[in-house]
Amino acid sequence: MKKLWITLTYLVFIILLIIPIIKIFTGAWEEGWDGFVEALSRKQSLHALMMTGIIVVVVTAINTVFGVMLALYLVRAGWIGKRMKQFMNSLVDLPFAVSPVIGGLMIVLLLGPSSIMGAFFEDIGFKVVYALPGMILATLFVTFPLMVREVMPVLQEIGSQQEEAASTLGAYSWYTFWHVTWPSIRWGVIYGVVLTVARSLGEFGAVLVVSGNIMNKTQTATTLVYQDVENFNVIAANSIALVLAAFSVGLLLLMEWAKKRKEVH
Repeated sequence: MKKLWITLTYLVFIILLIIPIIKIFTGAWEEGWDGFVEALSRKQSLHALMMTGIIVVVVTAINTVFGVMLALYLVRAGWIGKRMKQFMNSLVDLPFAVSPVIGGLMIVLLLGPSSIMGAFFEDIGFKVVYALPGMILATLFVTFPLMVREVMPVLQEIGSQQEEAASTLGAYSWYTFWHVTWPSIRWGVIYGVVLTVARSLGEFGAVLVVSGNIMNKTQTATTLVYQDVENFNVIAANSIALVLAAFSVGLLLLMEWAKKRKEVH
């Protein structure tokens, strides 16, 4: 029975992951190197990849700072009541329970051109929806729990004794964080960064709703893949998808390699 379950697990893994990756790879190279380069060097491809890169960098930076801060507050802040912590924990998990498309729609309803806040921002020359800020907000909504959920268990496991000792000896809060807390949580933060980058690269639903998918303006790599598939430009779609998949898989493999080196040393 045990061997049967292991075999079924491998079969599911091969069918759902390995075969699609092979199909993407072979599809991208259907016309050889020239076809692959041509698909990636198109104006819309370069712009979409640039937009994706900007979103990934901004979202990862914001998530890292505010995710670590929120994790510290939820675990360490004794002045926050139990009910408030439960409420904040529920808010953190909200993106897991809500479809990304609904998240994007909420941003459109709150900050779109027809809303009060959206009209106000457009009057002062700051467009949110159907522009880069809205795309960043949509990606933040989807990825925000990843950092918090990676750091919180580590903080709970290490306890607060060392931090309290440092505070008793007169250490400032920042000194305590960098010299006591950070060495213990850095691998949780790094893994949260890796997950955030991978998720940001692949986000589609929320960004599609918020961006409007305007070519050479608000198009990301994933929405361009969608458009290429709709236009039966399969080779171009496979080429961009292969770049995104290779980057995400490479990042995860690098993370696992770094963790193994840490365990060895």
